[in-house]
Amino acid sequence: MTETTIRLADATDADRLTALIQASGAYRGAYSAMIDGYRVSPDYIARHLVRMAVDAADDRLLGFYGLIREPAELDLMFVADEAQGLGVGRQLIADMLDRAREAGTASVKVVSHPPAERFYLRVGAVRTGTRPPQPRTPWEQPELRFTV
Repeated sequence: MTETTIRLADATDADRLTALIQASGAYRGAYSAMIDGYRVSPDYIARHLVRMAVDAADDRLLGFYGLIREPAELDLMFVADEAQGLGVGRQLIADMLDRAREAGTASVKVVSHPPAERFYLRVGAVRTGTRPPQPRTPWEQPELRFTV
């Protein structure tokens, strides 16, 4: 079992985070438009709380999240394909909720990738509705909320 460390991302991590997004098997096929050309920029990392799960032994990126602080929204959440099912996603959500609680946030909104909705429900989110289709996401997306 890999020991995981969760740490703050910095500007030098932007390319690693982008590569993880672009390699995600969950965004192939019909969902590829969501990440087509998407980049995590150093500016994004500076504006939002971005934390990464890395292998403690070799600093291999296992996953990350991006939390918009105001209003609180889980904007990005990715776990590397090879790390799925190892508890990395649960660790990232627990970390995100801890950080939100420390900041005095009452709840965190999530607009989910449709196949990820079950994960969010399993880790404590509640469905609050759906977001109508958008240009990059021509399907409804589940809206959920974590109470902090």
